[in-house]
Amino acid sequence: MVTFNDFKYVFQMQFNKSFGYLPYYMILQMIISLGIVIGFTYLIGNSNTESLLYLATGAPTIVLILTGVVLLPQQIATSKTEGYHQFLRTWPVNRGIILVADTLIWLIVAIPGIVISILVAHFMFHPGYDVTWNLVPALLLTAFTSIGIGYGFSYLLPPQLSMVLSNVLAFGSLMFAPINFPMERLPAWLQNVHDFLPLYSMAEVMRDALATSTFAASTGNYVNLAVWGIVGFCGTIVLINKK
Repeated sequence: MVTFNDFKYVFQMQFNKSFGYLPYYMILQMIISLGIVIGFTYLIGNSNTESLLYLATGAPTIVLILTGVVLLPQQIATSKTEGYHQFLRTWPVNRGIILVADTLIWLIVAIPGIVISILVAHFMFHPGYDVTWNLVPALLLTAFTSIGIGYGFSYLLPPQLSMVLSNVLAFGSLMFAPINFPMERLPAWLQNVHDFLPLYSMAEVMRDALATSTFAASTGNYVNLAVWGIVGFCGTIVLINKK
């Protein structure tokens, strides 16, 4: 009961602090998701069903990635600059509760963009969705990993460096990660890099959940995401508790 009351208090505090800019972030995510689903088709040209399905399943993944490694680090960098980061350390609550409350807020920010991208892709292009029961677990695991990574480097690095890294990750996920296109199009050395990094695994589990008759995620993809997410969140808790 005490833990729940602490969570409710922290969630209200964090939500009220962020309320002014959360609607703008939601709108931004919707624009990005529509840009991927619709705008990228102009780059492809004569797109076939497979290409459309990659875009339709990749857009939700991109929304979750940008939420965790771009928008969240920007907010943390601002909090550090304003001194709010130090204020958090004075709260008499478990540090994990702070992270869970923040994670829920950022998940709420991401959901509208995900829903919009799926609906628009379905009604405009009919890419061939085949949604399974594991969509929610896949979405939560992808969000957990992305947000955990964002937390990790945001608390580890100075605000300026974390902002630079977030921009690099945003550009890399859009252009050089096999999210909106097959892994086989990348050079062999970059494929090996993505076997280790979580971006490809994020795309695979989301593709499997949204189009299971076409794509299949491996157990390794789920393990990869779980490891990255746990490392990110545990590292963040250590950094928050650090004097």
